[in-house]
Amino acid sequence: MTNPMIAQPKPCLVTLKAGRTYHWCSCGRSKKQPFCDGSHAGTGFEPVAHQATVDGEDVLFCGCKHTKTAPFCDGAHTNLPGGSPLDDAFSASNLRVPLIDEQIAGRTQLNGQCYVISPNAAPWTERGPVRFCSLVSGELGAQYQTQVLIEARAAMTEAATFGNRHVILFVGAGSGQVDISGRTFPIKATDGVYIRPFEGFALRPDAGSALRVFVLACPLAQLTWLARVPDNFDAQFEDRIVSVNAAERTAMGPRYFQILVDKKIGSTLITQFIGHIPKSKAAPHRHLYEEAIIVLSGAGCMWTEDRKANVRAGDVIFLPRKQIHSLQSTNDAGMDVVGVIYPGDNPSINYY
Repeated sequence: MTNPMIAQPKPCLVTLKAGRTYHWCSCGRSKKQPFCDGSHAGTGFEPVAHQATVDGEDVLFCGCKHTKTAPFCDGAHTNLPGGSPLDDAFSASNLRVPLIDEQIAGRTQLNGQCYVISPNAAPWTERGPVRFCSLVSGELGAQYQTQVLIEARAAMTEAATFGNRHVILFVGAGSGQVDISGRTFPIKATDGVYIRPFEGFALRPDAGSALRVFVLACPLAQLTWLARVPDNFDAQFEDRIVSVNAAERTAMGPRYFQILVDKKIGSTLITQFIGHIPKSKAAPHRHLYEEAIIVLSGAGCMWTEDRKANVRAGDVIFLPRKQIHSLQSTNDAGMDVVGVIYPGDNPSINYY
């Protein structure tokens, strides 16, 4: 054999037992997927051993056998036959799913802790030249992420910090500068920004511009305002701004994404990506990470088990770990989104 067989076009969810060694099938012939049953004999392929150290840890072992991170899924199945299934939004069963349009403080509740929140209808707090609102928090069901939307209309904002948390910004609109603990960087719409633990930041819109910045911290944290920006920039990590670059896109079936902020510039806990969804409805699936998605353009529908809600540009979707869901784009031009995930660094990894 020169290439492995595709055992199945999706990964296998396995709950590990500490101290146990698992032998992952690499040839695809095993009848005990994803584990080896000896069928590799004579193929030139050998099983990959993985010893579990954390009891009860959930992992996704590769089922398509094309991963480059064996034994774990790396999303390679999404570009193989059957690896990116779509769903029919007009099937008999889907037509019975009710549309939820009731909002509480701008939030439409779906199954589990999943919700869609419209910032324009959420409660805002005014603070000098800025106003801000909470979009994702522990109070709203998040286990790991806190997200706040800040609008800076004029002048330099006060300094802000999330203490010892990792922080990622996404510039939703406008242009200007961000001061990160004494180091200044130019920023513009669709830029991702990384802020190290214990650093602070302040925003300065360009003349005639207003900055609309989504600020996400992980783990759960509290936004604190400071009298001035601290002078403690972590010079071990000089690069802090990542811009959209079409050459860095990764295909994920009919969709694509680009990683903005991740471990390459020091963000070892949370990963930020920007992506495009063509007019379609993905098959219902799950992730092992918690995710917050900002809809940048287009419109569509967020589906969970037996509920759905409309989404449009500006909305934020919160998805807990393991929540079954499907994001549908209804625009001919598709939908652009930006998301932050934890734990994990690859938004193409999912299971069914």
